[in-house]
Amino acid sequence: MTKILSIIAPEGYQDIEYNNSKIALEANGHIVVTASTKKEAHGKYGGIKDVDILLKDVKPNDYDAILFIGGPGSHMYFDDPLAHKLAKKFLKSKKLVTAICAAPSILANAGLLNGVKTTCFGGQIDNLKAHGAIFTGKTVEKDGLIITADGPSSATEFGKKISEALS
Repeated sequence: MTKILSIIAPEGYQDIEYNNSKIALEANGHIVVTASTKKEAHGKYGGIKDVDILLKDVKPNDYDAILFIGGPGSHMYFDDPLAHKLAKKFLKSKKLVTAICAAPSILANAGLLNGVKTTCFGGQIDNLKAHGAIFTGKTVEKDGLIITADGPSSATEFGKKISEALS
């Protein structure tokens, strides 16, 4: 069984993206481990999640993929050195690096999307393009080891695409 690290903001993560991607991944036999900077996270729509591991304690070798969940809270990771370091370590180790909604900007700002086909929430298109990403406008986009999605309505498809890539 593969383990996926799902990173959410401690305040304002996108509940639907988190829940639906997790359900899709677990339905295909994957283990989803939730990380954040605090032990309890609060979603944009009122969800409360007890976090499995603090971001500072994550060991990339323990996981097969990394997933950044969007929502207004994800902006805290846009320029976060630890989030960038983790994304880079996963990619360097030839592991899947994924993000949904606004979260692809984390990958863009980490320098991982230059020349990569991507998609995202509409408000982040300019940032992705400014960092060299090739915006496709698809609901879910896979380019090599990077998978991105545009938002809550694509969360299940996003989870399925990650699952397929891990098979």
